Amino acid sequence: MRELVLDTETTGLDPATGDRVIEIAAMELVNLLPTGRHFHALLDPERDVPEESTRIHGFTREMLVGKPRFAEVIADFLDFLGDAPIVAHNAPFDFGFLDAELKRSGAAPLDRSRMVDSLAIAKRKYPGLPNSLDALCRRLGVDNSMRTSHNALLDVKLLAEVYLELRGGKQPGLILASREVSRPVPVLEGLQGERTPRPIIPDQAALAAHSALLDRLQDPLWLRPPFVPNDTDVASGR
Repeated sequence: MRELVLDTETTGLDPATGDRVIEIAAMELVNLLPTGRHFHALLDPERDVPEESTRIHGFTREMLVGKPRFAEVIADFLDFLGDAPIVAHNAPFDFGFLDAELKRSGAAPLDRSRMVDSLAIAKRKYPGLPNSLDALCRRLGVDNSMRTSHNALLDVKLLAEVYLELRGGKQPGLILASREVSRPVPVLEGLQGERTPRPIIPDQAALAAHSALLDRLQDPLWLRPPFVPNDTDVASGR
C-alpha cells in the first residue's frame, strides 16, 4: 500500500488572511516503510515572513527570495502525490494551506477522503496526553534530538517513524524481507549448483529401538479403536 507523509511550513496560521506556504516535504511509504523517494521544495511566498514565524521554522524573507513560486512546482508536486492517501500531523492545517495555494494556481483542491490525520490517531490512542510530534517521539522512542526547529523535510522523516508505531509498530518480518530483496545471497565455495537431496532412512536397529519405546507407553491414542459417535453423543455435543 502506497502512502505519503506530508508536512508544510508557512508564514503564519491562516491562509484566509494571506499567509502562504514556504516549504513542502512529502515522503513515500509502501507498506508503512519508507522507499527513499521524497518531494521537497522551498518556496517564495511573495510576501513578508513575520518574525514570530521565523522563530518556529528558521526561514526569513531574505532566505526565500528567488526560490520557486508554488505555481512553478505544482505539476511535480501533484505528480508525486498521485492518488495515494496523505498522512499529516494535524492534517486539516496542511490541507487548508495547500488547498488555498492550489486554488490560487487554478487547480482543484485535494480530495479530503485522502486525508489521514496522525494527530487524530494519536489522540484516540493516547487520550488526555500531549500528542505533539515531539511528545510522540519521546513516548514512542523515536530520536528527535536533531529537531531544533520546525523543518518540513526532517518532520516528515520523524512523522514516518511515529506513524509506523501508531499503526502497530515495527514488524521484523517486513524489515527482514526488505533487506533480503536488496542484499544478494552469497554463494559459498563447494555449494554451487543444485543441492542433492539426502533423505534420512533409519536402519533396522533404529526401527527396533523406536518400537521398543512405543511398547513402554501406557494406552497410546493411536492403538485405541476409532471413536464412532452414537445418537446420544451427537445430542450431547461430544
